[in-house]
Amino acid sequence: MKTLKILAVLLSYPDINVHKNIDQLTELLKQDTLLSKKTLDALLAFIEEYQHKDFLTLQERFVATFDRSRAHCLNLCEHIHGESRDRGQAMVDLTDMYANKGLFIDKQELPDYLPLFLEYLSLCDAEEASISLGDTIDIIALIGGQLKKNKSPYHTIFLALEELSSIKANQFKVAEAIENSIKEPETLDELDELWKEQAAFGGENDACNTCESSAPIAQ
Repeated sequence: MKTLKILAVLLSYPDINVHKNIDQLTELLKQDTLLSKKTLDALLAFIEEYQHKDFLTLQERFVATFDRSRAHCLNLCEHIHGESRDRGQAMVDLTDMYANKGLFIDKQELPDYLPLFLEYLSLCDAEEASISLGDTIDIIALIGGQLKKNKSPYHTIFLALEELSSIKANQFKVAEAIENSIKEPETLDELDELWKEQAAFGGENDACNTCESSAPIAQ
């Protein structure tokens, strides 16, 4: 699924080659025809804004959006298990799952990093990818909802992901999590304190099947 690969690229830390050749992504999205016209148009508007944005500004925006906000964290299991060791076996399972598709992690990213997960799904057939995406859809909808609440253009990517999922998000559960979320930190001390807080979904087993685990990381 080319669309999932493109969404992974757009959700990654900005790359200068992508910035210079982003017109190619536009054409591939149109060719894949997986998104509704409304969602595709919104995504193309995001790409156009991305294309005309100063590259350094794009990088700064990415860091401010995803690296300094727990609410927008792109590590899926973080929203369930936080920094607890409960997410350990999930990391091992995801790594093995990727390896079965010939995808080996060669960067300093955890296996539950959303762009990496999307790249894996892009190697699966459409039905398998849609089902696997559905396993994480409440978390994806939560991140997207937080981005929309904070007026980030990145929320458009999450709308596209929701549309590609075979399962619809539990909107009541997501809305409740957003309503009860802690305000965004304004200082580095507040940021450090925020990362000590509990995960949004409190470790519920049905929140993200892909990230379920109770075993620690193997040493």
